[in-house]
Amino acid sequence: MGSVKNKIVKRAARTIAEKYFQRLDNTFDHNLLVVQDVAVVESKKLKNEIAGYLTSLYKKILKGTYNRVYIKSHEEERERKENVIPKESMLDVDCVEVDKVTMDMIKRYGYEGNFKIYGM
Repeated sequence: MGSVKNKIVKRAARTIAEKYFQRLDNTFDHNLLVVQDVAVVESKKLKNEIAGYLTSLYKKILKGTYNRVYIKSHEEERERKENVIPKESMLDVDCVEVDKVTMDMIKRYGYEGNFKIYGM
């Protein structure tokens, strides 16, 4: 079990995760090399703490349980998924299939349209 990390370690790890997410891995040794490349840290203990917290942060980001890090590639992928336009709109269909309860509500309120009960 590790101890609670201080603000310097958390802030440094979060910044490295945002800027260099593509270079990170889920192993401590690889992330230690990334920290040595991108950060100017004199203390060996501080480097190890940042790399360790960065490893756990990376795993949390991949799992989706950590939302406080802005990663550009993830945002672009999310936007691409949201902007998908279906080939056929639900409203352009000739006949809309509804269940029996919905059909009773449509008749009761007097909506006009081409509805049919599905399964029949």
